Amino acid sequence: MAESIDIRALNAEIEAQSAFVTSLKAGMNQVIVGQTHLVESLLIGLLSNGHVLLEGVPGLAKTLAIKTLANLVSGQFSRVQFTPDLLPADVIGTMIYSQTEGKFIANRGPIFANFVLADEINRAPAKVQSALLEAMQERQVTLGKETFNLPKPFLVLATQNPVEQEGTYTLPEAQMDRFMLKVVITYPKIEEEMQIMRAMINGDKQEVSPILSTDEILKAREVVKKVYIDEKIQKYIADIIFATRFPEKYGMEDIKNFISFGGSPRASISLCLASRAYAFIQRRGYVIPEDVRAVAHDVLRHRIGITYEAEANNVTSDDIVTKILNQVQVP
Repeated sequence: MAESIDIRALNAEIEAQSAFVTSLKAGMNQVIVGQTHLVESLLIGLLSNGHVLLEGVPGLAKTLAIKTLANLVSGQFSRVQFTPDLLPADVIGTMIYSQTEGKFIANRGPIFANFVLADEINRAPAKVQSALLEAMQERQVTLGKETFNLPKPFLVLATQNPVEQEGTYTLPEAQMDRFMLKVVITYPKIEEEMQIMRAMINGDKQEVSPILSTDEILKAREVVKKVYIDEKIQKYIADIIFATRFPEKYGMEDIKNFISFGGSPRASISLCLASRAYAFIQRRGYVIPEDVRAVAHDVLRHRIGITYEAEANNVTSDDIVTKILNQVQVP
């Protein structure tokens, strides 16, 4: 397969087709100070048709970043503030009776948008979470006896606060697995903090204009599919996922008791797609091991179950991913 692909020509094509990434990043940086990793993660989700879960304490520009991305891509944006009393109908909509027409008609909920911000998603109970599953996986919603397709592109960008536990619900594992990436947002550096302070003190409010259409994003996704992934890289990804399931086969008996379950096949698919999108963002036509390592934590941290023994030893899923990346042989 490698012989039939002209890597040099493919690289030139990807470099030309990915020029808009620079404009998107510049647009995000007009509003968001720092948070380079957050911006790249949102772009990976957008280009890979994957949903993104952002975790961080309040005030780290999670909501602002998502709204800015939606503004740069002239798509329909909706926001749902998740609360303990939220109902599934508040998210996906419901069937209402129309007296003028004498029949039930669909009243579509805020899920019918290109970008759906699920703010503080862990505040809603399991019934509401389950209402999102069909939309996230199948890109469709069932109301009554009718099924409605969601617009393209369709992206759920969810936020959750890891600190506050009162009035929150743990997300079901089935739903966590539907998020391609779980991105942990950290505090800005002191220079960035001062820049944010100055902007707020001066009342500076940056507005961004759309630079891409939704059709252009769909075309870009087709280009991303051309990014070449060598068979050795595919084997490397498979080894990483298998090491989360059977660490003893990769010389890591010491972490076997820390893992309750490893990544599913959806994890290997997501790692493959995210690596390809990351290579595209770097304006490269082929995937290298560094691309896989760059996205591995975001793809795997929410897909590895840790045991009580791991918690007792202060071992996190991030620690396990780091250990695996250091142990599995790089091609």
